[in-house]
This record gives sequence, structure tokens and C-alpha cells, in this order.
Amino acid sequence: MYLCTTFFQYTDMAKRIVILLCAALLSASDLQAQTVQQWRDSLATLNQQIRRFPKSTDLRLRKAAVNIELNQWDYAIEEYSAVLQIDPQNLAALYFRAYANSYLRHYDLAKFDYERFLSIMPRNFNAQLGLAMVKRKMGRKVDAMDEMNKLVQMYPDSALAYVARAGYEAEVQQYEAALYDWDEAIKRSPRNADFVASKVEVLLTIKRNDEAVYELESAIKRGIPRAALKEWFDKCK
Repeated sequence: MYLCTTFFQYTDMAKRIVILLCAALLSASDLQAQTVQQWRDSLATLNQQIRRFPKSTDLRLRKAAVNIELNQWDYAIEEYSAVLQIDPQNLAALYFRAYANSYLRHYDLAKFDYERFLSIMPRNFNAQLGLAMVKRKMGRKVDAMDEMNKLVQMYPDSALAYVARAGYEAEVQQYEAALYDWDEAIKRSPRNADFVASKVEVLLTIKRNDEAVYELESAIKRGIPRAALKEWFDKCK
């Protein structure tokens, strides 16, 4: 789940949003878990293959992914840069170099690559979200919100688009806007207990406990198990 480690040093509420987004974005196509030694063995094999086929972007991308698994971020960035020298419009290299630079807090470099990616493929959820998160880390609140708004405009049927914006709105204390977006996310995924918990967290933050209880009871009527929300019922007492 290394893709999820891009977004760190969040408030508790924002961390919840990152967990929700990561859980939804990870798919069966992600790299399978291996031991450290297995990753190192894979790296040795890939290095040998790259020496034979130095222009193979596929091999270099696979090596960079292994570098990330081994927390070798600088090596990964070198590989993505090598891929982009061979193929300047390689979207995978642009996206993951941005991701790696964001992890290393090289936010200007990450922003450049996300924007370059989006200039080639304007409608990409992950890149749009990545750009918004980078601008947030840079302290560019207005720009970050603009990117979140674009995300919702491009993906109006996506619960995750509303999740992303709701989390940021709560972080900057735009609580009414956050509640609206949580409602939109819940409409699109009415049995998602995490979405309900996040909305309840906002309601409790602004001392609207009765509404929080109503939200929890409504969730149970929609089929969410009470046990999944027990922690939040307890917080409402």
C-alpha cells in the first residue's frame, strides 16, 4: 500500500480522509506484498535486465516501483527521470515521480509533474487529487480548493471526489461545506460506514450531537450494522 504514504502529517480528521481514499483507490492490480529480501532479489534481477536493455521503459518503471517498496526514493526518482528522457510523455513516470517527490517534500517538483501529467491527460482522478494535495502542503489554500472543485466538477458521480473535498473543507474549518459534501458522498454510497463516521465527526466537532445521533440511526436503517458505528454512538453521549 505504498501509494497511500504520500499524504502524511495530517490532522486526525484529514488522516481519516486519506485512509478512505487509499482504500478505495488501491486495486487488485497493485503490487503484491513481498518480503524485503524478495524485493531485493527482484531489484537485483531488474538491474541485470536493465544493463542488457537500458532503453526499456517497462523494466525501469518496474525497478522504480521496487525502489519505492524498499524506501529508496531518490533511486526511484532517478529511474522515473531516466524513463522520461527516453519517453518524455510517459504518464506512469510523470505520475509516480510526482508522488515520490511529494513524499520527499519536494513540492515544487511534484506540482510540476502533476501539472505536466494533466496537460497530457486532463481527466485523471489520481493526478488531479495529487495536485490538490501538493498545493495544500505548499500552503496554497485557495489553489488547493480550486483543484478540489475541479475534481468534483470532473467526477460529479464519484463519491471519492466529494470525500476528498469534504476532508479538506473540514480541515480548513469550512464545516457547513464539508457536511454538504459528506451528504453527497453518502448519497452515492449509502452503506459506507466510514463516510457516515466522518460526517458524524464533523457534527460532533461543531457540537451538533443530536444531528450526529440522527445520522447514525439513519445509517442503521439503511443497513449499516450498529456495531460498525458503536464508537460514534459512544462519542455522542
